[in-house]
Formats: sequence, structure tokens, C-alpha cells
Amino acid sequence: MSAGGDGDAKAKIFNQREPLRQPRTSPPFADGAVSTTGDVTAAECKRQSNSQQNANTNSMSSPKERHEVDPVVKSSKLSANAPEFVPSGFNLYEEPTYDDSEEYYSEPTLAEMVTDFLGHLSSSPGSFESDVEYITGILNNGVTTEELLQELVELIYTQSTAIPNFSYTGARLCNYLSQHLTVSPPTGNFRQLLLKRCRTEYEQRDKFHSYVLFLGELYLHLEIKSGKGQPNRAEVLLGALKDLMNSLFSNPVDANLICAVKLLKLTGSVLDDTWKESNQPHMEELIQRIETILLDAQCSRDVRQMLLKLVELRSSDWGRVRTASASSNATPDNDPNYFMNEPTFYTEDGTPFTAADPEYAEKYQEILDRQDYFHDIDGENGNEM
Repeated sequence: MSAGGDGDAKAKIFNQREPLRQPRTSPPFADGAVSTTGDVTAAECKRQSNSQQNANTNSMSSPKERHEVDPVVKSSKLSANAPEFVPSGFNLYEEPTYDDSEEYYSEPTLAEMVTDFLGHLSSSPGSFESDVEYITGILNNGVTTEELLQELVELIYTQSTAIPNFSYTGARLCNYLSQHLTVSPPTGNFRQLLLKRCRTEYEQRDKFHSYVLFLGELYLHLEIKSGKGQPNRAEVLLGALKDLMNSLFSNPVDANLICAVKLLKLTGSVLDDTWKESNQPHMEELIQRIETILLDAQCSRDVRQMLLKLVELRSSDWGRVRTASASSNATPDNDPNYFMNEPTFYTEDGTPFTAADPEYAEKYQEILDRQDYFHDIDGENGNEM
């Protein structure tokens, strides 16, 4: 076979396959690139030299061409030397605040201040005498307008009617403030605004059990001093208490009867003495209504026992023990109850106490909670109920 035939055969073989990738240092294959003897031709060497020279020329291009700047970046106005960006409303140089520095705390509102005072007196009623002057001094500095005085009255009234055990302390606080608060706007002083608030509640007598008990405490402790003579109680409260008890007995359900019994145990002796001095038979009328309820009303057995105990208490002069000598020798100096004539109660072990006792609320609640006071321990069959 001739040499030309060999070359044609090789060309047919290469044409049947996919061309192979040539190494970068080797020149590309082309038709007639290989001679019959397998040597590289002079023309191919020249093309290889030209290709290498072009590659070197491209690799040696200037830095300006290799670092061409994007047109968007080239037209931007941003600068690395621009000042620091700060959002509007943000003070970069604001002085830091510290929680332990009082100068950064805002002044407490009247509501916050009074709530703290009342909470302290509610949890520590025995500290009333030592703290009330300090509390009044702060209130005199803070309560200077009619609006603030009205807010103060509302705060004390709400606390005294919402928390049953605070009614006694609340009434004492009202009496003290009525005598020592200096603010007195044209619409009325503390005592006058307090009585107006009580009247507002009195005219809305749908839900007033807490209100009734607070009104009883207020009648015992709120003094009205005149220029001469002894301090007096608020007569308007005396009439209100009578009307409220008549309203309670007019609807003799258990809740109303329990409220009436509590009120009479609290104020019965004072009301009885006051009405006797003015020859008014109001207490006799109330006792007769209780006896009628015992005969006719369909009250529960426990409430019936409470009413019977109340009638017995009144027949024993409200549990008071009086002697002629002690009564005749009583003076404002030796008898703390000379003006107030507070009722006397007895604990389970026979210890006497009055509403002036610092632990009055707790002791009085114990009396109310005692089973032999409200409940008939022995039922009809002798079994505990």
C-alpha cells in the first residue's frame, strides 16, 4: 500500500471520532498538518510561534485594561470619606442613664403614692399612730388643688369599701385627714367631699354591703369639731345607717341579713345610746323587725342563729359591763372611750377589745368565723353540720 493510501486511511479514522482536546503547548491539528514522515512542517512551527506571541501579548496587557471600572460604580457619588450615617431622631451622643440614680426616675403620681400608703396601713394597721403624721405631711405638699383632693377622697373610699378589713383603718385615716389636711377648695374640704361621695353611693343602693360596713366605721370615727364643746359625730351618717338597715331588713335574704347583723354588732351600742338620748325608739323598732323575721322569713338556719345571738347581745347591753362608780368617775383623761363610746367585744378566751385595738380587724374576724357564733354545731340529731 502506498504512502498516500496510508494517509487517507488515517484521515478517515480521525474523522469518525470526536476531536481530542489538544495540549496548550501543542499546535492544533489541521488538514495536512502531519507529513507522511510524521514531522512538523515549517508553516506549522510559524503558526505555533505566532500563537504563543499573541498569548504573551494578551498576558502582558496594561493594568488599565485589566482593571476596567464598572460604569455604575464610576458614576456613584458614595465616598469612603463621607461622615457616619445617623438615623433621624437618634441622638448619637445621648448621655447614658443608670437605674441606680434617682435623678432619672419620674415623680410618682398621687394614685401611686396613696396606693402605697394605703397598702402599708392595710398590712400594718398597728403602725397607724406612728405613720399617719408623716403621710399627712406628704399629702399636704402634694394635694393642692380641688382635682387632687377629689382623687384622694376617691382612692381612700375605694380602698375602704373594697377591702373589708381596711374599713376600720380607713375610717380613722379619714378622721385624721379631715382635721389636718390644709387644702380647702370652694367646693368643700376633705370631710365635705367624703360625705358627698358617701351620699352618691347611698343613692345607688343595689350593691352596698361593703359600703354599709364602711359607713358604720365612718360614723364611729369621723369627728366634727366645733369651736366649743365636745366633738360630735356626723348626724347625716346616723340617719343614713338607719335607712340602710331598714332596706336590708325589707329584703331579708341571707346576704342582707348577714350584713345587717355585722353592722349592728359594730355600731349597735353607739346607735342605741344616741337614740335613747334623743328619745327615739329606732333600736326597738329594728329589734322588732328582727323578731318578725325570725318568725316568718325563710332564712337559712345559720342566719337564724346569728339573729338570735344578736337579740341576746342587745338584751345584755351589747356585752358591756358598767358600774355606777366607773360611770360617774369617767373623764376624757382616764377613759379613752369617753367621746367615742366604742362597743366592747370579747375574744374566744374572754379577752375584751374595742375598735381602737390595733388587732381589732383580726380579732373581730375571728369572732365572725367561729362556728359556735354563726353555726349551730349540734343539729337536730346531735350531729355536727
